[in-house]
Amino acid sequence: MEAVFGHLRSAIERGEYVVGDKLPSEAELCRTLEVSRPVLREALRALQAMGLTVSKTGKGTFVVANTVEDPTFGDYAASDLLEVRRHVEIPVAGYAALRRTPEDLDHLGHLLDRMEQETDTTAWVAMDTVFHLAVAEASRNPVFRRVIEEIRDALARQSTFLNELGGRREQSNCEHRAILEALADGSEHDAVEAMSHHLLRVETTLTDIVRPQHTTAPTEGRPEA
Repeated sequence: MEAVFGHLRSAIERGEYVVGDKLPSEAELCRTLEVSRPVLREALRALQAMGLTVSKTGKGTFVVANTVEDPTFGDYAASDLLEVRRHVEIPVAGYAALRRTPEDLDHLGHLLDRMEQETDTTAWVAMDTVFHLAVAEASRNPVFRRVIEEIRDALARQSTFLNELGGRREQSNCEHRAILEALADGSEHDAVEAMSHHLLRVETTLTDIVRPQHTTAPTEGRPEA
């Protein structure tokens, strides 16, 4: 999927497809790039999240921009989502460290154990959003949980994007483990630090995907399937 995404993104940025152009049909792209339809569709979804294309039901996928500004996940731009997460989830982690119950810790522990064993992206992403909801639940403030619930779909879309294009799963598991350990220790300071680090890594990975530091010259031929 990363190879297909990179190939199509480069083609758009190089001007092979200009704003207003319709991309070839899924069948044609699958044949040309020698990939399965599910792989292609994931790549097309990533292009749309980046704001480079838009999909019109029954008509196809059209180029709407040739540079990436601010990816969109569901109803929210990535920059807005990150800003809110910094102002909500960091203090939430601190409150959770002070107010969590043994049941909260058991739930989070079992959830993280499953996440560390999970290899399917869709299943992992579902548990990722549950993890963040559970931390908010442990803060014992229903308003915090309601806020996280509101952005749950966007969080899932962002998580899928970062896992498929940034290989974030293992790193996220380690960061989640650090958050859980801080909650178990009842350390508000450590919980705030652990959540801050987690969100910083999310932002860094997103930035690396959107604005890669190093670009390579396009090569002839198809991306590897």
